[in-house]
Amino acid sequence: MNLLLLFDTDFLSPTRARLSGRRMEHVRNIHRLKTGDDLKVGLLGGQCGSGRILQMDEGFLELEVALDTPPPPKLPLTLILALPRPKVLNRVLASATSLGVARIVLVNAWKVEKSYWKSPRMEEENLRHQRILGLEQARDTILPELLTRRLLRPFVEDELPSLAQGTLPLMAHPGSGTPCPRAVEAPVTLAIGPEGGFLPQEVELFGRAGFQAVELGPRILRVETAVAALVSRLF
Repeated sequence: MNLLLLFDTDFLSPTRARLSGRRMEHVRNIHRLKTGDDLKVGLLGGQCGSGRILQMDEGFLELEVALDTPPPPKLPLTLILALPRPKVLNRVLASATSLGVARIVLVNAWKVEKSYWKSPRMEEENLRHQRILGLEQARDTILPELLTRRLLRPFVEDELPSLAQGTLPLMAHPGSGTPCPRAVEAPVTLAIGPEGGFLPQEVELFGRAGFQAVELGPRILRVETAVAALVSRLF
């Protein structure tokens, strides 16, 4: 946790906040801070700044807060991601958030098992929590937009064109033969399939929507590795 993320409900006044639970335990046991110490803070959806610990006991942590710095800018990137395995989903969401992805769309694909959509990790509380962890890591305060779409064809044909309008539409696909571009100076919409890539029919579907298939090389990467590698290459 590189930023103590605060919520509106934490504030006792415009400059004083009180919190408990996971965040307080992290400050006490991981950062090992005490009364009078300063730390980086930020308001979810708002500014970043600093906080000074006024009081900390077994039940709560009270801070004096000054918020005066904007959060880091988001990348102009919409990430279309075939729903990963549940145990991978948490890592991908936190990582994509910390990288600064502005919008994440979880979609279905032939290789995505139906059971993935019923996992407890798909509950709204968990999806939000993983993105919050990504914000805390990156000292950010703005959640990426998150959409879920269980029907791939209607999404690609009816919704994706407007989402991708004005962006460079790319689809990561092993074996495409076209290297992923570097340091793109334009908004990007990037589709990443399951490990091993989309089926040929799905590649064709994205192609009809104007997406160009690109690759990082001959190696097949895990989803979380591919996300980090592609984002860092593009931006």
